[in-house]
Amino acid sequence: MRIHFIAIGGSAMHNLAIALHKKGFQVTGSDDEVFEPSRGRLRKYGLLPKSMGWNPDSITADIDSVILGMHARPDNPELIRAQELNLKVYSYPEYLYEQTKNKTRIVIAGSHGKTTITSMLLHVLKSLGRKFDFMVGAQIKGFDTMVELTDESEIAIFEGDEYLSSPIDRRPKFLWYKPHIALATGVAWDHINVFPTESEYNQQFGLFAQTIEPGGSFIYYEKDKVLSEIAPQLQEINVIPYNELNAKTLDGKTLVETDEEEYELGIFGHHNLQNLAGAMEVALKIGISKPDFLKAMFSFEGASRRLQVLAENDDAKVFFDFAHAPSKVRATVAAVKDQFPDRHLLAVLELHTFSSLNKDFLPQYKGAMNAADEAVVFFNPEVVKHKKLPAIDPDDVKKAFSSNGLNVYTNPDDLKQYLEGLQIRDSNLLLMTSGNLAGIDVQNLAERIV
Repeated sequence: MRIHFIAIGGSAMHNLAIALHKKGFQVTGSDDEVFEPSRGRLRKYGLLPKSMGWNPDSITADIDSVILGMHARPDNPELIRAQELNLKVYSYPEYLYEQTKNKTRIVIAGSHGKTTITSMLLHVLKSLGRKFDFMVGAQIKGFDTMVELTDESEIAIFEGDEYLSSPIDRRPKFLWYKPHIALATGVAWDHINVFPTESEYNQQFGLFAQTIEPGGSFIYYEKDKVLSEIAPQLQEINVIPYNELNAKTLDGKTLVETDEEEYELGIFGHHNLQNLAGAMEVALKIGISKPDFLKAMFSFEGASRRLQVLAENDDAKVFFDFAHAPSKVRATVAAVKDQFPDRHLLAVLELHTFSSLNKDFLPQYKGAMNAADEAVVFFNPEVVKHKKLPAIDPDDVKKAFSSNGLNVYTNPDDLKQYLEGLQIRDSNLLLMTSGNLAGIDVQNLAERIV
């Protein structure tokens, strides 16, 4: 099979390219720019384009499939040539389904927690020696790639994203997968650039539930209002609600309590205990016992940038997290404070996404950082301008967050100087961003201030 990737450098796209290369496919690709870590990983497997840019002459009739990434535009010259040649053009999620349509598909969806739950399941399955295909949205310890496709495995586990499938396919990615087992963590409005109203965003999860194969299972967090309205409407589907596992915190450690015994975990927070409960319901559906699941979870350290510990000493930790949407920020800040209630918590958030920098969406962040003892928000006005959004100012942010004493920075150098001057003792520092936090080397920063 000869496969060509248009916009091969994306985080998802380059992982799929590597997975297909490992499967024995002939893989080529193009992009107008490729950054690290994609660049180095593509080079390692001989898949990095020899030159940057789009070359329609590279699209020939002997290509079996073209996979189109979100970074490309609808008028991309390679895409136009592929369409002229009547080549099959797939979106990324459509091709994942094509590769796994004869397998049992498990899809983890939700506005928050889906990467973590997918990672939990991959960790447990690997610990127990099970074979599986997968796609997950973050790098996980013990896994070389974020995508794997094989001929031997009978199940496939996908993180189900509600964002667009491709530049020419405006449907959410998770509508392609047709799961046999679907899990939804919760629904909190996001992606305002694609779903301008909350009701339109919520509707996508109802559509997702309707794609479950007949006789399949819908596992959902029972305290979520939107999901609780969707579940009773499903026909020919097993509906399984979950809540939060019982646990206690002792000396900064989390212990899950069952009828049989206690199990120590490497993760913490109410949100993660909800994630754990959902992941366990999925595990039970594929023949993994509760004790085996919880024992395997002892060694789970989480996905990259999901409450990742960058540095620590006896009385301080620096956490790094991908949190950017209001529900994610709220849950992440609360989790750290709940786990270390006697430590001062400084929470730093970068507003970077289209939604978070939108003046109409900002009020969704009300109270999101209230659990912190000290809170800082950073945004770069140049990023706002680049996204062609109306200007916002620090007062807009302070009003939206409604947090007493909130400090707002708009200059990257000022934020860097502030963070480098910190001395944290008997404290925790939580850094949250889906961007690059003003270009700061967060690992170096964490090691120096701890």
